[in-house]
Amino acid sequence: MQHPDETQRLTVHSHAALIRQIRLSSGLVLFCYVLLHFTNLALGLVSLETTEAGRIWFLTIWRNPIGTVALYGSLSLHVVLSFWSLYQRHHFRIPLWEALHLILGLAIPPLLVGHIVGTRLAHEFYATTDSYTYLMLIFWKLRPDLGVQQVILLMIVWIHSCISLHYWLRLKRWYSRFSKILFSAALLLPVLALAGFSQAGREVLNLTLQSGWPEQILQAAEVPDLSESAFLGRVKDIILGAYGVILGFVLMARSVRQMYERRNKAIRITYLPEKEVMIPKGFTVLEASRQSGIPHASVCGGRGRCSTCRVRVLHGFKSLPPISIEEQHVLDHIGAPANVRLACQLRPTHDLSVIPLLQSSPKAEDLAKTTYVSGREQEIVVLFADLRGFTSIAEYKLPYDVVFLLNQYFDLVGDAIESAEGIANQFTGDGAMALFGVQGEIEAGCRQALIAAGELVRRLAGLSRNLTEELDVPLRMGIGIHTGPAVVGHMGHGMAMYLTAVGDTVHVASRFQEMTKEYDCQIIISDLVAERAGISVSMFQRHELMVRNRRDPIAIRTIGDVEKLILNLNQHQ
Repeated sequence: MQHPDETQRLTVHSHAALIRQIRLSSGLVLFCYVLLHFTNLALGLVSLETTEAGRIWFLTIWRNPIGTVALYGSLSLHVVLSFWSLYQRHHFRIPLWEALHLILGLAIPPLLVGHIVGTRLAHEFYATTDSYTYLMLIFWKLRPDLGVQQVILLMIVWIHSCISLHYWLRLKRWYSRFSKILFSAALLLPVLALAGFSQAGREVLNLTLQSGWPEQILQAAEVPDLSESAFLGRVKDIILGAYGVILGFVLMARSVRQMYERRNKAIRITYLPEKEVMIPKGFTVLEASRQSGIPHASVCGGRGRCSTCRVRVLHGFKSLPPISIEEQHVLDHIGAPANVRLACQLRPTHDLSVIPLLQSSPKAEDLAKTTYVSGREQEIVVLFADLRGFTSIAEYKLPYDVVFLLNQYFDLVGDAIESAEGIANQFTGDGAMALFGVQGEIEAGCRQALIAAGELVRRLAGLSRNLTEELDVPLRMGIGIHTGPAVVGHMGHGMAMYLTAVGDTVHVASRFQEMTKEYDCQIIISDLVAERAGISVSMFQRHELMVRNRRDPIAIRTIGDVEKLILNLNQHQ
């Protein structure tokens, strides 16, 4: 039978997960609305008439019972959850982006109320037709101050939405491949929307020169009269007042809770080797770090969506609260040992000692390369590359010339591997080792390794052409690629700590690279790599290789013409 406290904690975790899901779902609905609104505004670049035609489709989606409930329900939920999040916040020592996100989010409702009252409520109460022509007349001719306010509102909403999406998506595996495209779109769309807004406004200003045109538009829109406008104004003031009162109440309640917490600090957290802080019950370890000014990494902002805030618990491990399903999923994903927990999710109930496991400001793009603190066995793809005859080339050169040549070679190797989404983790002498498929599917890793091999050969040929006067013969390299199980983890000491792999698969790939000399070819791959990559290698010579510590031979393919390999790979993608 579960202990009552444990049941209560699991219930709290479940509620937190539900709140996160509601926040995400409501935010996505609101983002879709903003996205379509911006697109509709961008149609003003064509003509005001085109913008009105787009409005018909826009209203078809949002001014029906389902769309109305989805939109205003999401807006209400988002505001309520924002207040709840503000109340729960233990401190405001947060990164700049998080502070900007919070401030912009709180500024949106006051700026939005007037627009909602003047359009949707006026339409529902008095059948006002809030066409784009009518609104442009208001914003550009009758009330330019409202036009400026609308532009500010649009920009605030867009920036707030893009920050939210970025910090939700940045840890997705596919996001890095499309981030530049998405960033470009995030910049382009508001520019087009503002340009469309401006073009439609100029068109309306030209139309106002026609005698009686503004009066016709206002009459057709059925604009509320003075008493009706006064009523809508009171509704707006009531909503703004309620928002201000609730915000003030939330901040006051938060202050009262903080006073209580300061008087009841009961948990001691020791950050080895020397820092010690006291916190109230209910604080997370990450909140304790931030409140005490202790540098602590957290790429996702403490939402349990990454593992960068993780800590190793040295003392007090047995008294830790149970792990939530979400935290366990993250820890399982990185293969963390039992004494590693996420600082943003760990709310200690007893004294404990911890060590943060990552530097305080890791880059999101490096996250995939820093998720293995302890060794973990998994299937990966290993590539070894070695520069042929480098000893004889370097024999008659000055030491600085050798360093210059090696640096160019290493830049070439590193760029080729990283362009194929691999991890270049070892450079020894004139050789290099790279890992693929560490954070993705092994099939994709095999294809990436083959692409990297093709890039290595192609770029080395280009380097040889650039150094024709320095070289007696063109530069050549041997490459070996194999896939299989290996232990992947961070190894080394201090600044020399890096992600690498050890095991039989690594030795076999290294052996393949050495045997390119014997077979006089550029690349040797195992049949298993070709099979996982989903390509046919029947046009290349097949051999069987006996490897130490293996009972059965390994089928390999010797590849002399890398262009054929890449052409074959492209045909099967």
